Amino acid sequence: MRDQMTQLQHFTIRSSRPYACFLRFCLQFQPHSSFSSSSSSSFPPTQDHLCQLILDQKTASEALQTFRWASTFSKFTHSQSTYRTLIHKLCIFRRFDTVKQLLDEMPSSIGASPGDDIFITIVRGLSRARMTRSVIKVLDLAYKFHGTPSLKIFNSILDVLVKEDIDMAREFYRKSMMGGGVHGDDYTFGILMKENLIQALVLLEKCFAMGLVPDIVTVTKVVEILCNAGRVTDAAEVLERVESVGGSLDVVAYNTLIKGFCGVGKVKVGLHFLKQMENKGYLPNVDTYNILLHGFCESRMLELALDLFNDMKTDGIKQNFVTYDTMIRGLCSEGRIEDGFSILELMEETKEGSKGHISPYNSIIYGLFKQSRFDEAAEFLTKMGKLFPRAVDRSMTILQHCKEGSIEDATKVYDKMIDEGGIPSILVYNSLVHGFSQHGSIREAVELINEMIGNNCFPIASTFNAVIVGFCRQGKLESALKFIEDITARGCEPNTETYSPLIDVLCRKGDLQKALQVFLEMVEKGILPDQFIWKSLLLSLSLQKNFSKIVSNIDCLL
Repeated sequence: MRDQMTQLQHFTIRSSRPYACFLRFCLQFQPHSSFSSSSSSSFPPTQDHLCQLILDQKTASEALQTFRWASTFSKFTHSQSTYRTLIHKLCIFRRFDTVKQLLDEMPSSIGASPGDDIFITIVRGLSRARMTRSVIKVLDLAYKFHGTPSLKIFNSILDVLVKEDIDMAREFYRKSMMGGGVHGDDYTFGILMKENLIQALVLLEKCFAMGLVPDIVTVTKVVEILCNAGRVTDAAEVLERVESVGGSLDVVAYNTLIKGFCGVGKVKVGLHFLKQMENKGYLPNVDTYNILLHGFCESRMLELALDLFNDMKTDGIKQNFVTYDTMIRGLCSEGRIEDGFSILELMEETKEGSKGHISPYNSIIYGLFKQSRFDEAAEFLTKMGKLFPRAVDRSMTILQHCKEGSIEDATKVYDKMIDEGGIPSILVYNSLVHGFSQHGSIREAVELINEMIGNNCFPIASTFNAVIVGFCRQGKLESALKFIEDITARGCEPNTETYSPLIDVLCRKGDLQKALQVFLEMVEKGILPDQFIWKSLLLSLSLQKNFSKIVSNIDCLL
């Protein structure tokens, strides 16, 4: 029994949750002579704590051992929740045979058969394991315990099949559902239409042909699919057609359509539909306005965004955090820092404030940094310490480590910050990118740039130029050129310093033709060369035999 106690101590220590510390504390006072007797006399875990402990384990065996350990407490009883948590964990490790054994023991263990949520957990586990055909067999398990599976289980299986194999999904719907007398609901048809434009339109036409008016959930799904495919005009026609046959719409359907038009850059058309829905008696909500505000900001139509923002009060729409966050980000990204500060003040005056979100404040830092107001950005970060002490402390530590050249220490703090759910500011990203680049860790720097863009924090030239310098130092000129092409395509704006190190290295290597090609590419983008670029080119040109002719050709091009 001593070995059992040692194992128990081992797997509880591996848990990072506070409750594990409580268990270790209790174990210090347990006699080592009998595991079962010690369990019966100690404090049993709550079901929520046990579920968390199971999720914390690193292997299927440890998860199962944790589950069985709880059973040794006389006052502890397992539930659907604890079984579902264990089954979820076992599915991750593909222990499906053990899952079936657990299902069989549930009626005698807790006096109840497995619930719908457990079967849905198994369906999702099989889906993650890419065992698509086995997903259908979950029906057999459900029949075994329930007689007739619920529509919820059928829909969960159908949802998986649609994502993997639409033909298999249709066959399942025809044979297993319709053939068995199972009638689908709105959610069922929504699944069948999911991300399948042709299927969605066929089903919609089928409804109209049968004289049926499709429900609003189905209509909204069709509109969403059309908008995702860029067919926003067709989506608008769907709404008109539904109304023409007596169907009713709602604000969600209109919001979906407006979002579609904003997504293709037709924000003013989206605004037209806002007016249209008002005229038809469908009252817009805060989401309607937020969608349009985001569209105007993305399209850099900031005056229209500000007008709409001010109209919200007149129209009786209460602005929320998303409203303020969207406006602050849009204004600061385009250099309207003072306007951004004004919106921030309005947000802070509300009862909710930032609701604990740091993103509006990071947007202010981004705007200041983009205008090269570095000292002001750092000062603002310091002031944020009162609202976000942990995030600011982590940020300051990272900046200090980078300043001292301790990039490994900075990375550790950054990883910890991310694990805690922190959102880095442009100051943190910039320092790390420069740190990685200076230490030759270009791959890590590029990954961080990609992470920035993925978080809608687009790096400015001074940030990604450090990566280009790093590539040039390593002689990876093709990688540098590809990197410039990639970030430019993703919305970043290069400057003279972006091309200067490339042209210099190409000239030094004697590849004048490539250097001139990069030079012309730069000029075509409206970027003017500086004295360093001219010096590199002229020095390289002067070594050419046909120097006069080359200079004449360049003069013509310029």
